[in-house]
Amino acid sequence: MTTHLYLIALGSNQRHPRFGRPRDVLEAAMELMSPAVGAVLARSPIITSAPVGPSQRQYANAAAIVSSAWEPDEMLEALQVLEHVMGRKRTGQRWRSRTLDLDIVLWSGGMVAREGLQIPHPLFRERDFVLGPAAQIAPDWRDPVTGLTIKQLHARLTRPRPVLRGRLR
Repeated sequence: MTTHLYLIALGSNQRHPRFGRPRDVLEAAMELMSPAVGAVLARSPIITSAPVGPSQRQYANAAAIVSSAWEPDEMLEALQVLEHVMGRKRTGQRWRSRTLDLDIVLWSGGMVAREGLQIPHPLFRERDFVLGPAAQIAPDWRDPVTGLTIKQLHARLTRPRPVLRGRLR
């Protein structure tokens, strides 16, 4: 039996009636992941980030490395079941408030590109709230598209940009 490693991004910006605030939702989700989707080998600290899209609420974000015998389609289905159990409803506007969002960012098997599933996650290189936590637990994992490590991708995303001086014409 082959064991795969997955880098999972977690996010929440909505209270849960049982678990409470978004940070507590992520704590509960990481605890539930081990029996639900595989063994959690590492978990990042939880950070706070600004919302993306129309939501006005701040997010709690984290990352986890999960070991599982499941193939990517099975992992995606299991993560979506866990989201549903935690109160996520997949209706309405994209990027709206959600109790729990779980995304496969990378996996040890390389790339997957088909309807409903893309690994690496297509937007992870542009998101500090994914790369920051991921760099804390998987700095040397490589993006199979660019060949760069998560640490390098995070450094590129967050490096200071020079300020242009002078007059614009």
